[in-house]
Amino acid sequence: MVGRMLPTERESRILALLTGTQGRSVHELAEALAVSMATLRRDLADMERRHLLTRVHGGATLTPARRVEPLFAAKETENREAKERIARAALALVEEHDTIYLDGGSTVLMLARLLPPHRDLTVVTNSLMAASALMEAGHRLILVGGEYRALARTLVGPLTAHVIRALNVNRAFMGTIGLTVAEGMTTTDTNEAFTKEQIMKRATQVILLADHTKIGVPSFTCSGRIEDIDTLITDQIGDSFREALEGHGVEVILAGP
Repeated sequence: MVGRMLPTERESRILALLTGTQGRSVHELAEALAVSMATLRRDLADMERRHLLTRVHGGATLTPARRVEPLFAAKETENREAKERIARAALALVEEHDTIYLDGGSTVLMLARLLPPHRDLTVVTNSLMAASALMEAGHRLILVGGEYRALARTLVGPLTAHVIRALNVNRAFMGTIGLTVAEGMTTTDTNEAFTKEQIMKRATQVILLADHTKIGVPSFTCSGRIEDIDTLITDQIGDSFREALEGHGVEVILAGP
């Protein structure tokens, strides 16, 4: 029954019910989910706190500033110069004989293309684009397996856990669709979020590569808390946001020209 949904399932259903509408009443949402008004109000309050929706009198509507995910080809051309600078700053953190993880995303892909063959790395990745870039590089290459997600060209979902849980990596280089202090890292797909969360549990150091367009705007679903990030590499960031991150123990590196 719908009423037996887990909180995360209810959250996804609420967002689906609000998509393409001007908003829905609390009564409509509670009826559609077969939950009590009190349960629904708690869900809406929590989702508003995380900037997923906006509560209005008697109901709720989607927060208009949520980021959506463009096609991968489009992502590769957006803010290309900034992403290249971020990737080069990330390369400086890769040591010889490292075991690293490369997440999906265009900035992380740029890092994959920069990795020199002489460093003798073990590279774990869920990105088919990163794997393709490294096929002839001579590094030990491990793909995590899983369900193919065409929009991001990644392997994601519960099947990835079978490989990830058996591994330890020195550094995980992660991408994101959105980043806020309250919500942490966010993405558009729950299976993608699952795989990101799994690898961050197995990494000694989590390094987020995110240009300024990702900062301050949330996306659909949480893929990691601010506390999960050790280092953020970006091209520009506001003082207040930087202070908030550093207050949570995140090192912020600004990629130079």
